[in-house]
Amino acid sequence: MKRHANLAFFVPHLGCPHQCVFCDQKSISGQQKAPTAEEVTKTCSRFLPGNGSETEIAFFGGSFTAIDRALMTELLEAAYPFVREGRASGIRISTRPDAIDGEILDILKNYGVTSVELGAQSMSDEVLRLNGRGHDSESVVSASGLIKEAGFSLGLQMMVGMYGAADPASEAGYTARRLAELGPDTVRIYPTIVVEGTALAALCRAGRYVPLELEQAVDITASLIEMFRSRDIDVIRIGLHYEESLVDSMIAGPYHPAFGELCESRIFRNAMEIQLREGDSAEVRCEPRLLSQVTGQKKSNIEYFRSRGIGIRVIPDEGVKGIKVNKLQ
Repeated sequence: MKRHANLAFFVPHLGCPHQCVFCDQKSISGQQKAPTAEEVTKTCSRFLPGNGSETEIAFFGGSFTAIDRALMTELLEAAYPFVREGRASGIRISTRPDAIDGEILDILKNYGVTSVELGAQSMSDEVLRLNGRGHDSESVVSASGLIKEAGFSLGLQMMVGMYGAADPASEAGYTARRLAELGPDTVRIYPTIVVEGTALAALCRAGRYVPLELEQAVDITASLIEMFRSRDIDVIRIGLHYEESLVDSMIAGPYHPAFGELCESRIFRNAMEIQLREGDSAEVRCEPRLLSQVTGQKKSNIEYFRSRGIGIRVIPDEGVKGIKVNKLQ
């Protein structure tokens, strides 16, 4: 998995013409207001190294291309000199699928934007409608095509376990396959979390929305990661970043501060399970950097196999790429 680094600025809610049922960007980002151009300049000056940096300056949170045009331009003008000087590899922005057109893309290109991420979330039109997204799946298809044709790196974001998904695993798989067909360079996958003060919180309390359990969310997300990687699509984020404001306002849902690690661990468990049966004993060798993922958090993978009558011993080995399962006689 490629290492991806951002110097991120959050623009909560600004420019967003809709209020999605799950959304409270202030809690998710920990931000109460948008950054100023001066703050962007100061932060970039402090944290970006000299020439040759692989870090992107990123504007996340709201709908960047739908905010006031003057503010959008001010923020880009503050960030662009660091790209021009080689102190950042480019600028990454996230926005809505229905806030992209040729004119906007020309502006972004002129200011050094290299990557555009779309908050697709689902490719089910019914799920999008029920969640108040205000756009349909065709908007995702159209915007993705424009972004790729203009030469930007395309990123797509999706959510697992959204309101209205009668079969969460099936809906997530459908969305992931549709997104993969659009040829994105990167993908982010988020489980749906219920935050206080949102419409989803009211639906949850009324029993009209039941969030995924953590195990369900991990199972589904692990399968999506494997699918994207099999198509050479880089999954650059799994789960929400830890924010104290998010944790304080969350009332339900499969949040875990190491959600991505849990999913990676599940992928290795699935790979081992294919090769092992009850009564087996095995030595599993792995790259040293993967040791915690192969054993699982608090050795959960080892305990899982033990509960199924399978004994495994995990050994770090510099000579192995990934994992190698050796059954013992």
